[in-house]
Amino acid sequence: MKKRKVVLSSLATAMVMSVLVACSSGKEAPASSTAPATPGKKEEPVTNLNATGFPIVKYPIKLTFFASKSNSNLGNWNETTVWKEYKKMTNIDVDFQLVPVDALTEKRNLALVGGNLPDAFHTARLSSVDLANYGSQGIFIKLNDLIDKYAPNLKKILDKYPEVKKGLTMPDGSIYSFPTLLDPEHTSSIIGSQLWVNQSFLDALGMKMPETTGDYYNYLKAVKTQDPNKNGKADEIPFLASGITMLYDHLKGAWGLGTRGNTHPRVDVDPATNKLRYIPADPKYKEVLQYLNKLNAEGLFYKDIFTVTLNDVTAAYTPGVVGSSLYTNPNLTYPNITGMKGVPTLKGPNGDKLFSRARSFMVLTGGMAITKANKYPAETVRWVDYFYSDEGSKLFRLGVKDVSYTEKDGKFDYVDALKKDSSQLGKHVTWAGGWYPGMDNPKYIISSESDPENMRVSELIKPTFPKELWPEFTYSATEMSEFKALETDLGTYVDEMMAKFVKGTVPFSEWDNYAATLKKMGLDRYLKIYEAAYERYKKG
Repeated sequence: MKKRKVVLSSLATAMVMSVLVACSSGKEAPASSTAPATPGKKEEPVTNLNATGFPIVKYPIKLTFFASKSNSNLGNWNETTVWKEYKKMTNIDVDFQLVPVDALTEKRNLALVGGNLPDAFHTARLSSVDLANYGSQGIFIKLNDLIDKYAPNLKKILDKYPEVKKGLTMPDGSIYSFPTLLDPEHTSSIIGSQLWVNQSFLDALGMKMPETTGDYYNYLKAVKTQDPNKNGKADEIPFLASGITMLYDHLKGAWGLGTRGNTHPRVDVDPATNKLRYIPADPKYKEVLQYLNKLNAEGLFYKDIFTVTLNDVTAAYTPGVVGSSLYTNPNLTYPNITGMKGVPTLKGPNGDKLFSRARSFMVLTGGMAITKANKYPAETVRWVDYFYSDEGSKLFRLGVKDVSYTEKDGKFDYVDALKKDSSQLGKHVTWAGGWYPGMDNPKYIISSESDPENMRVSELIKPTFPKELWPEFTYSATEMSEFKALETDLGTYVDEMMAKFVKGTVPFSEWDNYAATLKKMGLDRYLKIYEAAYERYKKG
């Protein structure tokens, strides 16, 4: 018996020493035991995780995140100030495996089915359909209990805003993701891109700020024909943008379309019937396309708006040339551009005045999802939850004080080097491009959304927001494959026909055939599935 006690004592000493060696050598911690427990099996205690405060773990662990890199985000995330600082704070080393946003869908789908899963998908633009699909297969883990235990900041938001919880919860009752949230009171962020006109052109033409779609057409026509820059050349660009979709989304509310906001760009509630409506099948949609066709036919768009790129737009945006645009604030975006003014909500030909491009402040359900390959789910939940707090928003948006930003009298600004060369911002922070998990605090936003002109026009637009803004809906496993196939097929056809109607390659006399084709493609079935999802959303 005495000999047995000596052996046990020696083993205990050896185990303690092995932990001390691991800590001192900087080796990664053993896997967390907070992964979803096997039914009937008692969960083991967590020894490395700190339940609150920093560091999150006592000794280092490493995680691998799939992440998307937008064209506006130029930095290497693994070398940026914000993630180096957060690594020091948390003791968690995240390896961001970045893919270009242009290849995101293909690379994401390959990663999901390829068997070599990352620990999490971050900024991967996961839809509610993706979450329900891969969550039901067990590829994304269920987060309900983990959020309750380890995500106090997100839990506080879910309690305060029930619509967020409803939007996150899949039909099986599970939450599989962390959302992308905006401050619901920061109207400018919820609006995002704005419609702009050139104030000096308005003055030269003797015109007032457009108030109706008719006024806007008249202004664009005058820019093209009346030489407002007074150089004797027909070099003015009435409307400059890449693609037609954003302008369509901006204008459709002037025809009473988009009554639940732009998170659902093709489905809303028809106020005449109080039933779901497929917007591209509605006669008012035809009227919007006829308006856009008129602008295109009269040469009021820059070149072929369907093929020009953002690089083309940047090259064309020179002083004294552009009459109107729809994107971020051009006074801040393009060199030597001044005097562009935001346009309040335009009234349509039938008296409708609705800013239908407004969106839910939960702009994305799937800002981040944790996979079954993750050995440290609780630690990962604590890692991401920080960005739903005030301090986390500050770190994420600004970086490190006196390295990337300064603070004086409660106001924040980037350091002089970044103000002189904004292209260097990507060396410090990674928020450009959006779709990240967290909730932005407007106090820390140093971008066009906080510019005085954006803020001024946003407050004029706010009273014309839809009364209800839907977040994404969720779909059951049985609905999913059919719904996704129908949505893809219908959406592809609608996009193709929008371009053809606006360009005039298909005449509007073909409208009835177009509407009949939507029916043949399964529109009624699509709306029936949508209705089921809507009813679930209403019930919560």
